[in-house]
Amino acid sequence: MPEVTLVEAINLALARAMQDDPEVVVLGEDVGVNGGVFRATAGLQERFGPGRVIDTPLAELLISGLCVGMSAQGLRPVGEIQFMGFIYPCLDQLVNHASRLRNRTQGRITCPMVLRTPSGAGIHAPEHHSESIEAMLAHIPGLRVVFPSSPERAYGLLLAAIRDPDPVVFIEPTRLYRTARGEVEDSGEALPLDVAFVLLEGSDVTLISWGAMVKETLAAAEVLADDGFGAEVIDLATLKPYDEQTVLASVAKTGRCVIVHEAARTGGFGAEIAALIAERGLNSLLAPVARVTGYDTVIPLSRLEQHYMPSVERIVTAARQVCQFG
Repeated sequence: MPEVTLVEAINLALARAMQDDPEVVVLGEDVGVNGGVFRATAGLQERFGPGRVIDTPLAELLISGLCVGMSAQGLRPVGEIQFMGFIYPCLDQLVNHASRLRNRTQGRITCPMVLRTPSGAGIHAPEHHSESIEAMLAHIPGLRVVFPSSPERAYGLLLAAIRDPDPVVFIEPTRLYRTARGEVEDSGEALPLDVAFVLLEGSDVTLISWGAMVKETLAAAEVLADDGFGAEVIDLATLKPYDEQTVLASVAKTGRCVIVHEAARTGGFGAEIAALIAERGLNSLLAPVARVTGYDTVIPLSRLEQHYMPSVERIVTAARQVCQFG
């Protein structure tokens, strides 16, 4: 089985989806001739033609609006937003149209569109190129939000997102595009949406993360193992709707939980998970739920971005504190 990078897995999934379903189209800024800013769509226009891999103007509102219109007419568009910091103009279409189309038409019309966007810091990018606003998107009713952390899950979950009858924002961890590698068989087999993945089993503390921060979370689990603490690591993968049962079952086993995300702390998605545990898993807790997050500030430029992102050391410190609580 070939080993590929995460961005290559995205490319494989897009090509497989277009091969299997002639209604799948790809559109976005520079996705055709140039193969995308990160080369995620490289070679697709040559293979499937400019009628199915469409270079658009530099207009994110146009891209999202085209996706809504195409999906309402029976196509399965996959739009690319070059960086998450450019997705804000799309909120009008996502909030007012894509997420409401099924409800507005009483189920007569659905909106099988995917909006792909890279997310996160760590690549020395300028302003607006390192956003992590998954919590904002997860707050939109009717919108599914998916955020894989490995080539294997990126491939399978993107196929599932494209085949889903409702709108999906598919967030890709920029920092892992070429650093994460894994064996991916181009089988066309999708992975289930709305299911969390238990990457490592343990009995002392539950570590929950998604996207690029899964890398640091797994590294922290290794350090904790050297200290004699068994960490259970969960990759949430789908944030909306997320796998509540896997979270609660893990916390019931360990009694302790640390949630890790790169996005700013206040209103971050980690708070939603902490609230779930407080509401439905309180009797299982042996210590308060801890969050290791980014800070409530604009993501700094490259000289300081490593100080902004949660580190292995911060995760380990939080986990030790909850394991030693009381």
